[in-house]
Amino acid sequence: MKKFILNFNEIGIEDIPEVGGKNASLGEMLKNLTPLGVNIPDGFAVTAFAYNYFLENSLYKNLNLKSYIQNVLKGLNTKNIKDLNKRGKLIREAIEKAQFPKELENSIIEAYHNLEKKYYKNVDVAVRSSATAEDLPGASFAGQQETYLNIRGFKELLKAVKFAMASLFTDRAISYRTDKGFDHFKVSISIGVQKMVRSDIGASGVAFTLDTETGFKNVVLINGVWGLGEMIVQGKVIPDEFLVFKPLLDKAPNPIVFKKLGDKNQKMIYFEPKGISTKNTKVIKTTEKEKQTYVLSDEEVLILAKWCLLIERHYSSKHNKWTPMDIEWAKDGKTNELFIVQARPETIHSQRDFSKIFEYQLLEKGDVITKGISVGNKISSGKANVILNVSDISKFKKGDILVTDMTDPDWEPIMKIASGIITDKGGRTSHAAIVSRELGIPCIVGTENATRKIKTGNLLTIDTTSAEGLVYKGILKYKTIEHDVSNLRKPKTKIMMNIATPDTAFEKSFLPNDGVGLAREEFIIASDIGIHPNALINYKKLGLELRKKIDKKTFGYKDKVQFYIDYLAYGIAKIGAAFWPNPVIVRFSDFKTNEYKTLLGGEIYEPNEENPMIGWRGASRYYHSQFKDAFRLELLAIKKVREEIGLNNIDVMVPFCRTPEEGKKVLNLIEKEGLLSEEHIKKSGSKLNVYVMCEIPSNILLAEEFLNIFDGMSIGSNDLTQLTLGIDRDGNEMIKHIANENNEAIKKLIREIINKCKEKNKYIGICGQGPSDFPEFAEFLVEAGITSISLNPDTIIKTILNILEKEKQLNKN
Repeated sequence: MKKFILNFNEIGIEDIPEVGGKNASLGEMLKNLTPLGVNIPDGFAVTAFAYNYFLENSLYKNLNLKSYIQNVLKGLNTKNIKDLNKRGKLIREAIEKAQFPKELENSIIEAYHNLEKKYYKNVDVAVRSSATAEDLPGASFAGQQETYLNIRGFKELLKAVKFAMASLFTDRAISYRTDKGFDHFKVSISIGVQKMVRSDIGASGVAFTLDTETGFKNVVLINGVWGLGEMIVQGKVIPDEFLVFKPLLDKAPNPIVFKKLGDKNQKMIYFEPKGISTKNTKVIKTTEKEKQTYVLSDEEVLILAKWCLLIERHYSSKHNKWTPMDIEWAKDGKTNELFIVQARPETIHSQRDFSKIFEYQLLEKGDVITKGISVGNKISSGKANVILNVSDISKFKKGDILVTDMTDPDWEPIMKIASGIITDKGGRTSHAAIVSRELGIPCIVGTENATRKIKTGNLLTIDTTSAEGLVYKGILKYKTIEHDVSNLRKPKTKIMMNIATPDTAFEKSFLPNDGVGLAREEFIIASDIGIHPNALINYKKLGLELRKKIDKKTFGYKDKVQFYIDYLAYGIAKIGAAFWPNPVIVRFSDFKTNEYKTLLGGEIYEPNEENPMIGWRGASRYYHSQFKDAFRLELLAIKKVREEIGLNNIDVMVPFCRTPEEGKKVLNLIEKEGLLSEEHIKKSGSKLNVYVMCEIPSNILLAEEFLNIFDGMSIGSNDLTQLTLGIDRDGNEMIKHIANENNEAIKKLIREIINKCKEKNKYIGICGQGPSDFPEFAEFLVEAGITSISLNPDTIIKTILNILEKEKQLNKN
C-alpha cells in the first residue's frame, strides 16, 4: 500500500517517482554516506502519492483541486506573461486555501512528532519541495519551487507543506514545464521536511564537483556566506569562493588552489513573526569582522571537499558514468558542525561533448562600460533593456540584453529569450548565473553599477571569455571557431601552451596539449595583485593615502606580504591544476621598470630608464639589493604551490639571464629558500627543475656554461630576434619589414642551441611568439629536432595539423 509519509532512512535514489530528486538523494546519502562520515540532518518526505491524494480528494469551488487546475490551464500561452501571472495566482490560491484530508493531515503531524522525539519539542525544520521530474540528469528545476525555513510546530508545518505544494504552480514553474514538454500532472511534488541546521548563526553555501564555468572536472568549487544560504541563490551577496583540487585531496597538506573573500555585506537569519507564517527569516547587515573573515577555515573547506567527492563517486557509481554534483551545505553556529543538506546532479556540463571546443574571439576593440564576474564562455551583442522590477518584464523583447539589479525565479520567462544578462549583484552561484548557464547565454554578474551606467536602448557587446566579464559600448565584431579534437593525433614534438591569465586555464586545458611551456606571472601580479611587492614589504613606512589604497586591494589581509604570496600562489596553482599532471613551466616575473612603475607604489621603487627593454629586468633584478626581498616572495609562492598545495608539476624558469654568473646568483637565492634541497623533494614528491630563457645571444654563445648550472632552456624568440637583428620588438613600423624569426641568423642560432641541449641531454623548448605567428617557423623547429613547442592557445589546432604534416614528410625522407 502506498504511503503518505516516508522517513529519509527508508528512501533511496530508486524512489524518485514517489519522493522526487531532492528527497531521494537525501535518503540515498543518509543510508550510504553517513557511515563514511558525511553529516546529513534527518527528516521525512510527504510523498507524491500524498500530493496527488490531496489534489483528488480536496474540494475547491465544488471541484476537486485537480479538475479546477485543469480548467484554469486550458488555452495557456506562456509568452503572454500577464495571462500566465493571472492563471498561476488562481491555482496557488486554490491549493493554499483547500483543506488537507484528515487522514493525510494526521500522518504529517505524526511524522513531525517522531522528529520531535529524536531532537526536541517544536523542532525547527526546513520545508522543501522536491518535484518528481526535478534534479534529474538532463532537466534542472533548481529554484523552481519554494523553500520555507525555521518552521516550528505542526500548525505552521501544515501551512508550509501546502505553500510548498502550491509552488509547483508558480509562473516560472508552469512556463518551464510547458516549454520543456512536461505534462503538468505527470510532474508531481513531494515535500521534504528536514531538521534545520542553525546556519542562521553559522554559515552556509553551495558546492559543485566541477568548475561551473568550464566543466573542468578536477576541482570542487565551494561558495559560502554567513547565515542562511538563500542569499547566494538570490544573488544578494558575493560569497567567499574556494577551489579545491580533487586529485590531491588526502595526498597534499592543503590542496586549495584558490580562495577569494566575498563582500558578504548582508546575511539572512531567523526571526519570530507574530502569528503563523512561512516567512520566518529576515535580512540584516553583517559586521565589519564578518566581511573580513572567511566563512570556512581551510580545514573545513577540505572536509567539505572530501564529502563532495564521496557524493560524486557514489552517484557516478549509481549512474555508471561521471555524475558531477550540485550540493548545498550548512554549518551549525551552535555546534560548529558541518552538514550536507541537499545534493543533485549537475545538468549543464555533464551533458557536454568535450571533444567539441568552441572559441570566441573579439575582432575589434571597444570602450568598456562596466565589468563583473563572467558566467559562461561566450560573446554576445544586442540592445540593452534595463528592468529593475519584475512587474515590468512584459516590456522585455526577445534578443534584448537584460540589465537588472539581480534576478530570482520570477524573471525566468524573459531570461530564456535574452541574448545576454548583466546584473549589479550576485556571484557565480547566484540565480542569474545558474539559469544563464542552463540557457547557454553569456551573463555578467556583480558589476555593482550596470543599472546606473547602462540605459535602455544602448547597443552593447558582452564578453565572458575570461573570468572578468566585460561590457563594451556598441556592437563589436567577433568570430566563433569550432574545434573537433576527438580524432586529432598527437605529434612526436611535444605541443605545450603559453598561458598568461589563470582564469582561462581550465577552459584552455581541453585543447590537445602536453602542458604549459610558459606560464607568465606578470598578469597575476598586474591584475590579481596590482601592488608593487616592495610597497607591501615596506607597508608601515608608506604614506597614509597609499596605505588606504593598499588596504582596499588587500581587504581581509592584515599581513600584506602574505597577500602577495597567496595571490601569486593561487594564480600559479590554477594553471598547475588545469594542466596537471603535465609539466607547467612558470617564468619568474619579467616586468620592465616602466611596467613595474604602473603598479600601486611602483613610482617609489622604480628608476627611470631610457630603454627598459634592455635595462633592469629578469635575473638582474632578483639578486639586486633593491629587489631581492621582493623576489623572495615569488620563491615563497612557488614553495607554497609545490609543498602545501602539492602541485609538483610546477617547474620554474629564469628570464633575461645575461651571464652564467647571474644564473649562479639566482640559483643561490632559490637554494636559500630550500627549493633545491632533499627536504623539498621529500615534501613535494619531486625535484624542482630550474630552466633558463634562451633569449640573448650570450645564452647560445655560452651555452655550455649555462647548461652546466640549469636543467635546460626555453627559447624566447621575441627577444632573441630583437637582440640578434637589432629590431625593436615593440613594433617600430619603419623597420618591422626587414626581418622576423624566419631570418637565417635566428634559425642558425636556434639550430645550434637545440643541438647543444640534446648533446647534454637537457630540456629544450620554445615559448616565444614565432611558432604561433609563422607556421613555416614551427615546421623549421620540428625539422631541427626541438623537444617542445609552446604556442598561444588560439593557434594550437592549426599548428598541430601543420606539424603532423611536416613529421609525415620527414618520415618519408
